[in-house]
Amino acid sequence: GLPSAAGSYRAQQITLLSGMIHRRKTDAWYGEQLESLNSALNSAHSGEDPHAPWPASVARMLKDYRRNSRLPVELVEAITTATVLGQQAWDSARTADDWASFEPHLQTIVSLKRQEAEILRDPPGQLYDALLDQYEDGARTAVLTEVFAGLRDALVELVRELQSSSRPPTGHAWQREVPLEQQQAISRWIASAIGFDFQRGRLDETSHPFCTTLGPHDCRILTRYQLANFPTGFYGTLHEAGHGLYEQGLPPNWFGYPAGSYASLGVHESQSRLWENFIGRSPAFWRWAFPQISRHTAAWQGLEWETVYRDANRVAPSLIRVEADEVTYNLHILIRFEIEQELLSGSLAVADAPEAWNQRYEHYLGLRPNNYRDGILQDVHWSAGLIGYFPTYTLGNLYAAQLMGAMADDLGSLEGLIEQGQFQPILGWLRDKIHAQGACWHPAELIQQACGHPLQSQPLVDYLRHKLTGVYGL
Repeated sequence: GLPSAAGSYRAQQITLLSGMIHRRKTDAWYGEQLESLNSALNSAHSGEDPHAPWPASVARMLKDYRRNSRLPVELVEAITTATVLGQQAWDSARTADDWASFEPHLQTIVSLKRQEAEILRDPPGQLYDALLDQYEDGARTAVLTEVFAGLRDALVELVRELQSSSRPPTGHAWQREVPLEQQQAISRWIASAIGFDFQRGRLDETSHPFCTTLGPHDCRILTRYQLANFPTGFYGTLHEAGHGLYEQGLPPNWFGYPAGSYASLGVHESQSRLWENFIGRSPAFWRWAFPQISRHTAAWQGLEWETVYRDANRVAPSLIRVEADEVTYNLHILIRFEIEQELLSGSLAVADAPEAWNQRYEHYLGLRPNNYRDGILQDVHWSAGLIGYFPTYTLGNLYAAQLMGAMADDLGSLEGLIEQGQFQPILGWLRDKIHAQGACWHPAELIQQACGHPLQSQPLVDYLRHKLTGVYGL
């Protein structure tokens, strides 16, 4: 609702606040207390498990303190100004399809983030590690590059195979109009069915779905609806409810400390993707959900659950990340992962980024944007300085595949549980292995502990190939 002319002063306000917050977070007294606590909790005689709530929380807080203390307040304020103005410029540029007006803002942001990475970088690690670590604690570029490369090659091949099918899903089932009040009722029903606690949360509407937590018993999830596109609201709700289940499963008595916080953005994304895709796009789910949803709306009269299920798993390469299917979504992310590393290192000039974007889309997805709005200007992330954020989306998919495999080993047939709508055992397993652990483990350690093996691409590839070759009759 901010008037466009008020943007400059808004940037000054937020810059002032960011400087005040940074000075408080790097106060010497605060650091001394954390150092003293950390030494006491990790001494040879303390007997404390380093992954117990207090030692883990203090260690994570101390890491943040040390990191923040390396950054000059002037740089923090400069980044804040650049990103607030950058987001405003991006919004106008995207509307007008005007790359030239946004390019100087991105040049400034990339330059400032490079300065930040150079200060925070711990040799021999890569420059990108310093920014990636903010979103995925302990993650390393070299590891992700290797895992993502295997995933990319497998998915490009899979997409090509699926396009050769003689009976692909049409997507027509999803184009039937479902009245918005019926969609709202269905969304509330499915969120409740998988375990979202409406005594501790809400479901509302917004222009872009998200989840936010305001307190240990106040988790808000938001979705959006389209009259002739039922999946927008339905899968948007399942996705955000997955985030909400994680937030509601965190230890409430540790709220505000790392022990009561999520482990990483990648782990958070694994929870939303697990419910949205691995469960919500499975045949067992639709055998259970189809008759339930049909009772809420007459729009699906004459359909069969198999048709709805196949349409839910339609793979169709497109230019827009947020509209991508379960397979090609990861290719959208890998394109961004590659480009932002090159921007940060300086091997790719900002002026050349649109063409680099277009070439990769043509190579990986067989499509080439014919404007900036559907190309490099489609995401807000870089204008907000969120370089290093994109990989967490694909990490979420990779983690979710591994978690589903480990869960099946422990619980037995997940298909039987899902087909009966018995989601409590699944949620209980996630609560024990992931939610209750808070941020007491590095993400890689948490996944290793829950699944028995480190980050891998093969479980996700196997899951997609098995499901989709069946859907496409290959």
